[in-house]
Amino acid sequence: TMSERTPLLHYRLSASVNESDPQRVVQERGAAAGPAAPGPSRRRQSAQPQKLTTFFGVVIPTLLSMFSVVVFLRIGFVVGQAGLYQAIAMFLVAYLIISMTVLSVCAISTNGALDAGGAYYMISRAMGPEFGGSIGIMFFFANVCGSALFVLGLVEAIIDTFGIQADTAGVGGVRVLPSSYWWALLYGTGILLLCLLVCLVGAHIYAKATFLIFLIVIVVLATIFISFFAVGPHAVPLPQTHANSTVSYANFTGFKLSTLQGNLGPKYTVDYTTGTQMTFATVFAVMFNGCTGIMAGSNMSGDLKNPSYSIPRGTITAVIFTFIIYNLLNVLVACTCDFLLLQKDYSFLRDINLWHPFVTIGIYSSTLSAAMSNLIGASRILYALARDDLFGRVLSPAKRTSRSGNPWVAVLISWFLVQMVLFAGKLNTIAGIVTIFFLLVYAAVDLACLALEWASAPNFRPTFRYFTWYTCVLGIVGCMVMMFLINPIYASASIAFMLLLLLVIHYLSPNSSWGYISQALIFHQVRKYLLMLDVRKDHVKFWRPQILLMVANPRSSTHLISFINDIKKSGLYVLGHVELGDLETLPSDPLQSRYDSWLSLVDRLNIKAFVNLTLADSVRHGVQHLLFISGLVSKGGMRPNTLVLGFYDDCPPKDQLLERQTLSGSSLDILSSGMDPEEVTQFNFPALRGSSEGDGQAKVLLAEEYVAVIADAVKMLKNVALARYFCRFDRAEVLGRRGGLFVDVWPLNLMRPDSSSYVDTCSLFLLQLACVLNMVRAWRKAQLRLFLCVESGHSTRGPEEKLGQLLRKLRIKAAIHTVPWDSVVALHWHKQGGETRETGVQKAGREGLEEEGDFVNSFPSNATRLSDEYLRAANRLVLEQAFPPPAVRFLYLPRPPADTRLYQTYLHQLDVLTRDLGPTLLIHGVTPVTSTDL
Repeated sequence: TMSERTPLLHYRLSASVNESDPQRVVQERGAAAGPAAPGPSRRRQSAQPQKLTTFFGVVIPTLLSMFSVVVFLRIGFVVGQAGLYQAIAMFLVAYLIISMTVLSVCAISTNGALDAGGAYYMISRAMGPEFGGSIGIMFFFANVCGSALFVLGLVEAIIDTFGIQADTAGVGGVRVLPSSYWWALLYGTGILLLCLLVCLVGAHIYAKATFLIFLIVIVVLATIFISFFAVGPHAVPLPQTHANSTVSYANFTGFKLSTLQGNLGPKYTVDYTTGTQMTFATVFAVMFNGCTGIMAGSNMSGDLKNPSYSIPRGTITAVIFTFIIYNLLNVLVACTCDFLLLQKDYSFLRDINLWHPFVTIGIYSSTLSAAMSNLIGASRILYALARDDLFGRVLSPAKRTSRSGNPWVAVLISWFLVQMVLFAGKLNTIAGIVTIFFLLVYAAVDLACLALEWASAPNFRPTFRYFTWYTCVLGIVGCMVMMFLINPIYASASIAFMLLLLLVIHYLSPNSSWGYISQALIFHQVRKYLLMLDVRKDHVKFWRPQILLMVANPRSSTHLISFINDIKKSGLYVLGHVELGDLETLPSDPLQSRYDSWLSLVDRLNIKAFVNLTLADSVRHGVQHLLFISGLVSKGGMRPNTLVLGFYDDCPPKDQLLERQTLSGSSLDILSSGMDPEEVTQFNFPALRGSSEGDGQAKVLLAEEYVAVIADAVKMLKNVALARYFCRFDRAEVLGRRGGLFVDVWPLNLMRPDSSSYVDTCSLFLLQLACVLNMVRAWRKAQLRLFLCVESGHSTRGPEEKLGQLLRKLRIKAAIHTVPWDSVVALHWHKQGGETRETGVQKAGREGLEEEGDFVNSFPSNATRLSDEYLRAANRLVLEQAFPPPAVRFLYLPRPPADTRLYQTYLHQLDVLTRDLGPTLLIHGVTPVTSTDL
């Protein structure tokens, strides 16, 4: 008897507690050692939620959800409308789709520990919060609508039984229960309240109830199969559509070949419950609801003893069992029942059974169980969504649970929404919506598994291996095709709603620690394409700047970082930093804790850059490390080709992170955008030299080492740019300037007045970078001004025409301005012929070179002979052409001298030449970067 089974059932449920909980294990061992006095520990033990085994937690809920309405109320409808051939085809297609999804569910569920939420938990942890959250909401609504569907199915069965009854004399009918719309809604509300009471108690009561229902359903199914053989042919009265209608009959013929032949082909007609014409798609939508229960066991993942073990085994067992039963019933129904009986009486199995109440009990039990299954599944999904805080305070009440861990608030919310859906009134009305929602969720599960498989992450190694990427693709394609076949409007609306949810969660939800499959997929694809990059196939036509910007302290460099982001032209951009130290003397790598601050800075400035930090004993060695190893491909396909350094001078650094200045291309102002000064401290950058916190700090880089870094980069065939006065560069103010925006380019080497070449590699590189800046959207309104230095004794027309012709060939639009500089050149040659006021460093350098026999016009020797007076004159020449003032200047940077003793002289000359010029880039190019060919 059931009273004898109940203690055994309670023991089996109690014994399935999660043994991985140490506190629980200790409590159980203490209880086994002897009786414990009642107290807090015993109360905590009784409050622990009871866990379910594979059979009770997965097999039974899945079987009952899949049997529910279709097996008792719609199996004849499917065969009567579609015929046996199409009915079997429908079940094959449906089970092919769900089998692909089951394989994906099994793979994901065996790849790690599962928690409450079922399919939502799997998808969110695999695909990230945006996709998982949107699908979780869709799955929640699918379960809500599914619960309403089964409640309506039960109401329909009750009305068929106790509503309008056929009179045996054929003279009318007797109204036992009112059967109007509002009465049906009342019956559905009462049934739903019963489901609510069971779900409020908890999963263990639900498991007990479903086990009892499972036994009833199995017995009823056995009587149905027996009835096909034991009951003889007879006429079956058809349901009446209203009280005064005439009674009509259809035949149960028993096994007859003519009956089978009459049921082989389709006979689509009007559904007598809704009055709509049936088609393959509408019949499939109703039939597919018998397959949507495959997630019933997965929804209970938080209540299972071992989800990774139970879900695959229990789900596959239930799917195979239901597939066999459905197809056997299809064949038996087609062989024994007239098609009119199948089309006009959905509860005909009751009328042909050995004892009519058997089927009625089965219908009531299975549909009630399916309704409870979907209701409790919806509550678990809602609870998981609330616990993950994807929607903030909107779902926060759903986090509340009882002492036993039952999310009673989520149950109440789910119950309320199911009650709202019940207003639809007819089972077939919402069957299409439920099917669409479930198909979308199944496609998402397949997509999650496909993404994990394609990402090839080493940690994706599920113990269930009977799946491949093409089973996932087949599942996705099958689900999407069937969605649009069933109802294109509902399918399109559901996908649009899912995408809207995805965007909302993307912008509103906090960052999660679940991991993002998109990152793994991007890495996989990027790696594949990077391996295809080959420096041997590079061509100057496709050259682009790939920049390594060395940053000593980001606090004083944000303006420069934002500006360099503008001239990268979709190329590689790396922020480099050298931390002085010796790893051998340190307990751990100090750089690992710094990356978060640097990446936060990249996000804050809204730039597209990588960050590369290194630890070295000197800045020079650190820059060498970065130039050697920075980039993404050892072949050289994505490695920096340009080194950018801040200028070496004595300007006091300013903390630009605390200034009320726009920092990036998105017009982000630290203070006006809501970023208060306290928030800046999150970057964890050291204090600046000269600030109150940084008093006593000295430069860690000497002048000779700075020039050596430039020389090293040139030796490594890297272009070099020195940025000066970008502490005065305000990007928002410059780009918003009304009086015109100008970029000045001086392609002549002002430190070699004896040279008048405008077309060497360095000059062309200068032009290229200026043109790249002008191609950026924010800088397109800027005008390039190209300054041509000429001597009055020579014709200016020839050089200007040649330069203009070169610009046209290079497709560079610039205004050419001729600048007479006779007085500056004359000053230089006058000083070369007479006495020169030289500093001690200059004199020592010159004498050293002359002793070595260098020619006076060679670059190093000539550089030593440049006087400060000439350099100041060249500086004034540049300043005199600054009307209107340019946003930035591009100047020619000569190659560092070969003699290291001249490094200080070289740096001094650069300082004098560029003093007070405003934001200036001194640029030295070593590789061809322009092309006039197609």
